[in-house]
Amino acid sequence: MDPAVTCCFSGHRPARLPWGRNEADPRCLTLKARLDQALEEAHRQGFRHFLCGMAQGADLYFCQAVLDLRQRHPEVTLEAAIPFAGQADHWSAADQRRRMTLLDQCDLETVVQHTYTPGCMNRRNRYMVDRSSLLIAVYDGIPQGGTLNTLSYAMGKGVRTVILPVVSPAQ
Repeated sequence: MDPAVTCCFSGHRPARLPWGRNEADPRCLTLKARLDQALEEAHRQGFRHFLCGMAQGADLYFCQAVLDLRQRHPEVTLEAAIPFAGQADHWSAADQRRRMTLLDQCDLETVVQHTYTPGCMNRRNRYMVDRSSLLIAVYDGIPQGGTLNTLSYAMGKGVRTVILPVVSPAQ
């Protein structure tokens, strides 16, 4: 895919989100609405291919939001960038089903490496950024973690970034 029309995503897992796994929390619903708006804007700007790392939490929100975008704009494609083949092996059965339901709707699955290594998540993140010209990130502002590392890498590569704070200033 052409990086000029490719957008990737980074965001936090449930442990870093103030609502945890409670997606009915109004703050989560607001974040999902802002994510939908950011994707509509990316589409308006010409982005057609979207890359998702398929981690629990914000990644899966993004994945679902891209699938919703594709319902409105059928030319949109979605690629699952899976860090290693056993990514979901230790997830709950419900989370594994959710992930599989989302994966089944992706246009492409790329497994970055076969087995887990300590650097495989960063390798997956670099794979996504290296193929994109836009990164949308759900970021809590804490100066540590994979999302910050991905943002820093993207900025260093000249990839435009859109940061969605975990909680909007009005909340």
